[in-house]
Amino acid sequence: MNRALILLASASAAYATSLSSACTAARVRDSLPEDGYILGVTFDHDSVTANAVYNSSHSDEVFFPDATINYCNVTFSYTHEGSDDSVIVGYYMPAPSNFKNRFLATGGGAYAIQSGSMSAPGGVMYGAASGFTDGGFGSMDTDFDDIFLLHNGTINWPSVYMFGYQAIREMTIIGKQFTKNFYDVSNNTKVYSYYQGCSEGGREGFSQAQRAGEEYDGLMIGAPAIRYEDPGLLPPPCELEKIVNETIAACDPLDGRKDGVVSRSDLCQLQFNMTSIIGKSYYCASSSSSSLGLGFGKRDSTEPAQNGTVSAEGVAVAQKIVDGLHDSKGRRAYISYQMGASFDDAATSYDSTTGEWGLDIAGAGGEWIARFLELHDEDNLSSLEGYTYDTLVGYMKQGMTRYMDSLQTTIPDLTEFYENGGKIIHFHGEQDESIPTGSSIHYYNSVRQTMYPGKSYNASTAALKEWYKLFLVPGAAHCDTNTAQPNGPFPQTNFEVISRWVEKGIEPVTLNATILQGEYEGNNEQLCAWPLRPYWKNGGKNFTCEYDQASIDTFNYNFDAYKLPLY
Repeated sequence: MNRALILLASASAAYATSLSSACTAARVRDSLPEDGYILGVTFDHDSVTANAVYNSSHSDEVFFPDATINYCNVTFSYTHEGSDDSVIVGYYMPAPSNFKNRFLATGGGAYAIQSGSMSAPGGVMYGAASGFTDGGFGSMDTDFDDIFLLHNGTINWPSVYMFGYQAIREMTIIGKQFTKNFYDVSNNTKVYSYYQGCSEGGREGFSQAQRAGEEYDGLMIGAPAIRYEDPGLLPPPCELEKIVNETIAACDPLDGRKDGVVSRSDLCQLQFNMTSIIGKSYYCASSSSSSLGLGFGKRDSTEPAQNGTVSAEGVAVAQKIVDGLHDSKGRRAYISYQMGASFDDAATSYDSTTGEWGLDIAGAGGEWIARFLELHDEDNLSSLEGYTYDTLVGYMKQGMTRYMDSLQTTIPDLTEFYENGGKIIHFHGEQDESIPTGSSIHYYNSVRQTMYPGKSYNASTAALKEWYKLFLVPGAAHCDTNTAQPNGPFPQTNFEVISRWVEKGIEPVTLNATILQGEYEGNNEQLCAWPLRPYWKNGGKNFTCEYDQASIDTFNYNFDAYKLPLY
């Protein structure tokens, strides 16, 4: 029997193997790549665990549909030569009969490098072995900020590079070969490699496109954290909530359909003036609340009942936020959220002792300055006294400079990924309240201009869309649906879409999305590929993706606060 027939027979035997017989520590040990498969990496065979999981039910997720799955839960660790580290990786391996020659790498969120139990099932249900890593931080429950500082002022630089891109890359390279060995797949047989993540997980996805492009066939990237309020007036949160709700009501029908969803925040910016809200009354009952700050974590507060009328000062604060960060000379340093997004990051907190509303510093933003820039072992700033807009711009420059080669993922040259035949589905909630929607458009344009410098706008866009598509999700919040706009859809089947694009050449003209809550729950909708924008004609009956230059221009920014280009 020749080698080809032997390999075919071996593969057939593997696919006939049951999950229970395949999911053993002995088989996992036999399936580990050889030591040195990655230069300097040695595997700890004694660390292997393997447990079969049956009838694991997953429902009400936003990144994948409801499913019940069976899989082998595998973990093992490895070390780097000359280091005393130990990196734990985990893989969910589908039952051999369900494996479809796919591997999925997953990322984390906030300062966590992985979200395995929440993300990996989304690969298993599509026949993919799904991997995650602890980054060498000590356990799957240990976050990057827990081990970032060795002492005050002393950065644990190996952990920075592991969090930045190295750990995900290694988990993918190891996982792809381990998957082939586990399922007895010939090295001549293609195992398609994918990545999925949102927020910090989105940043991690672009870290791979930019620094390990040869390893991936398809990337599903949501709201990437590509880069890492005026204290003179502190309006109560109910006033800001009123401003948001009135903005949604006014801008909802501008897309041609009245459904409680702002699908065209660009038209909202062009046609709606927030000063029209001044004088409208608001009321909020007393409550305990939890809000998301900067896409990196929740903060809790107890608030008394609030009532009053929207003030000119309150609208001015809201407008200042929408306008984005400028330095003292009026030069743009960064952008903000689209109109219709909540103002969670500007929320004030109630001091029950003084009976006044005061500044509430978002934990992640405060920690970024305190820990990662000032290098103090603290998880927030105690005060913003003495801070100016120029201070914030200075912090942005400091962060870009210090972490340019590690945490920053703004490299616009994706040639290696493109030449490998890779495809990208990049999506961002139109009403993301944590990471500005426009940041994704700005990076997309940076890639377009870098990859196709000699082409016109339309020609370069057409060329880029052949392998990299960006979709804005109407009404969606940060990596999630939006309770303020419940009828908005969410792209829940991205893995199915991108696998068809990569493996069968079926290019998505629009992106499939599903309404996951509200009165239209379960309805299917399609998302337009940027720069086309959604519009409903004939009283909301006929959906179209239109080219609107004035709307496109609202997303174009000149970051003149910096001398270097901001990609």
